[in-house]
Amino acid sequence: MDIEEFRKAGYQAIDRICDYYASLQNRPVVSQVQPGYLVDALPASPPEQAEDFDTIADDFQKLIIPACSLEGILGDLYSSSVSNPGFNWLSSPACTELEQVVMDWCAKLIGLGDHFLNRNGIGGGVIQEQTTASEACIVVCVAARARYVRENPDAKLEDLVIYTTTQTHSLGVKAGLVLGLEVRALPVKPEYEYGLRGDALRQALKEDHARGKRPFVFIGTVGTTSSGAVDNLEEIGQVLKEHPCIWLHVDSAWAGVAMACPEYREYGKLDAINKYAESYGTNFHKWGLVNFDASMLWVKSRRNLTDALDVTPEFLRTKQHDAGLVVDYRNWHLGLGRRFRSLKVWFVLRRYGVEGFRKHIREGVALNEHFASLVRASPDFELVTTPSLALSVFRLKLPSGVVLKEQETTLSALNDLNRAFHTRISAESDKIFLTQTMLNNTFCMRFAVGAQRTKREHVDQAWQLIQASARTAREDWLAKRTRA
Repeated sequence: MDIEEFRKAGYQAIDRICDYYASLQNRPVVSQVQPGYLVDALPASPPEQAEDFDTIADDFQKLIIPACSLEGILGDLYSSSVSNPGFNWLSSPACTELEQVVMDWCAKLIGLGDHFLNRNGIGGGVIQEQTTASEACIVVCVAARARYVRENPDAKLEDLVIYTTTQTHSLGVKAGLVLGLEVRALPVKPEYEYGLRGDALRQALKEDHARGKRPFVFIGTVGTTSSGAVDNLEEIGQVLKEHPCIWLHVDSAWAGVAMACPEYREYGKLDAINKYAESYGTNFHKWGLVNFDASMLWVKSRRNLTDALDVTPEFLRTKQHDAGLVVDYRNWHLGLGRRFRSLKVWFVLRRYGVEGFRKHIREGVALNEHFASLVRASPDFELVTTPSLALSVFRLKLPSGVVLKEQETTLSALNDLNRAFHTRISAESDKIFLTQTMLNNTFCMRFAVGAQRTKREHVDQAWQLIQASARTAREDWLAKRTRA
């Protein structure tokens, strides 16, 4: 492809992306294809002869279709136009230093303390190379393990324990599988909105120390995936002050960007995070207007990362690194090379500004509050938890007059009804997608707002679909019970 062919193809790509976004609300919310569709549609071997680019672009339009934010798309476009392997400062000075700046911008945007800034030379932030909060958790556990063993040389690896809760994202269990370490999920209670309290942590520590175990990291959460629950980080921090070798990591993958709005910082336990946390992570690609991927991790001490992860063979040594003048981000995560991800974050923050970013977050919260008000006003539905920012967890109520079967409980009947409802709405509508979750054996649905173009009219349309599917599901469920 020569320059003019590239120019023409580039214009066509932008036009098609714009057409796609203009038609989004008329498209199914979930892919309608079946497993194996692309394997069957594409040849088993690459073409022997070069193909016309129009044909390639047409196949992309027909078979692939992207889903990104426009500013992020342009950032990715520009980042792909330059070679930035990113494994050290010398190979990619702009990639390295823009990331330092952008991570400080984002830290200030969401209210993190100065000790998390790259500018202070002690702590700092990094965009994780493998893209997700799950990798950030693994990196943190590696660093926490290295620090714990360094400070407790008598500790045996088989005695180390990662602490999570029963509502922590699966990233905690994944870290344990990767590192070959025990994971203990501490139970949370509905009366505390599924957040962990300090007393539960203190009791677990007492039990584990009595059996010779060594808890070395606790993964707290602000905004759990299931329900938006928030662990009581002030109480947890106070408990961990008695155990300074235990690392407190706070995962706020989807909710963290809401801290850009000062009114949500109390919800997000920001003061406790700044006071007690060794590390903090959030994903700007979830609700932060950046297309996938942009998983961000901040640490109070960068040395804890580099002590655990620094691998510098002779061919990667540079005079700038040896003199301590630069950051080499390869030592802040698992990979070696890295993409120029900070560019798209830079584009988004400059295009929206702080006020525009806050406006986006506030609109999402307001839309969820509108949905929650519809649920509260309905005699057929109920909220299972207090709505959390842009997330509501709800379920169908049992119809009046339902007689429980032998050995059936109200909870089991409710779960059965709501599973039938979820199956129905998943099968009937291509306009809405509700994920299911379990909260301490309670089956319920999640309604989440986060897309830039979601409006009140879309929430109202979703509510109409939910009501219609619920009516059909309830009728079928009652008829099935009668026949039985």
